[in-house]
Amino acid sequence: MIDVPLSALEVAMVQTGTRAEETLRDTAPFAREMERLGYHRIWYAEHHHSPAIGAFPPVVLTAHAAAATSAIRLGSGGVLAPNHAPLMLAEQFGALAALHPDRIDLGIGRGPGTFDETIARALRRGAGPTTDAEYQDDVAAVLSFLVDEVALDPLPEPWLLASSTAGAALAARLGLPIALAHHIRPDNTRAAVERYRAEFTPSRWCERPRVLVCVETVCAETEEEAAWRIGPMNVVKAGLLKGLSEIPFPTPEEAATHPFTPQEQQALAGFRAQQAVGTPETVLRRLAQLAEETGADELMLTTPVYDLRDRVRSYELIKKHAEATTAP
Repeated sequence: MIDVPLSALEVAMVQTGTRAEETLRDTAPFAREMERLGYHRIWYAEHHHSPAIGAFPPVVLTAHAAAATSAIRLGSGGVLAPNHAPLMLAEQFGALAALHPDRIDLGIGRGPGTFDETIARALRRGAGPTTDAEYQDDVAAVLSFLVDEVALDPLPEPWLLASSTAGAALAARLGLPIALAHHIRPDNTRAAVERYRAEFTPSRWCERPRVLVCVETVCAETEEEAAWRIGPMNVVKAGLLKGLSEIPFPTPEEAATHPFTPQEQQALAGFRAQQAVGTPETVLRRLAQLAEETGADELMLTTPVYDLRDRVRSYELIKKHAEATTAP
């Protein structure tokens, strides 16, 4: 049984055979569907220079989705601090929070959002990689600017994205709720949660530890169909294992004929075992297990499947069966 809120992370996959504009136009319909289904929030991820993921700024997607909905929370998951001036982030999300009261989240992360060093340097106006100290200063500066410079009411709800114990320690020290990237580095989740809870210091932003865990989740009526739906993402992940970052997001038909090596199959199987892919019963059992293991206050599902209708259907099946299992 799932007794924590469920949310969605949208990474805007650009399907082979389609244009990025089509993915962009899916933003509003997807947000309306998630609101109709009763999901708690949607976050938008920041990526650059990828044939598989659209380079759509989270602040723009958040604003567009907020205008198309009325209740669901929206925000970044996340904006990447090394790519932006702290004051600009504070102004952008502060304005959104004032326009859409009590609905806007500002999730902040560290990665560059690209594997291309040339693009990373262009985003940083020629600067090199951000150090730990610089990143920590940038996050603290965003929070300070929200209060001292933006000073609108209400402010966005800040979160820190993390996939390591170092990120967990920073979230704990700043007194921020934490969003753990279990869908990227699942092996780090347990240690990160433990450090965050052990070192948490209350702040104006958060009085107690709050943990959100993001899980790669694909649900379908049968195990075979779920495996078919996750096929394209398996191809992308296999490419990343080889250090290939410019892998298009293939169709399920193309993915079904992809020649995975035994090593890739083993690595993918290990990763999938820590996520939630399968029938509603399989997915809900896995999500409940993960919530119990981590003590998560919320689960965020990211569903990288090829077609918008199939993506929405996955979320629909989960919600329908979750509500059925909790009904009196």
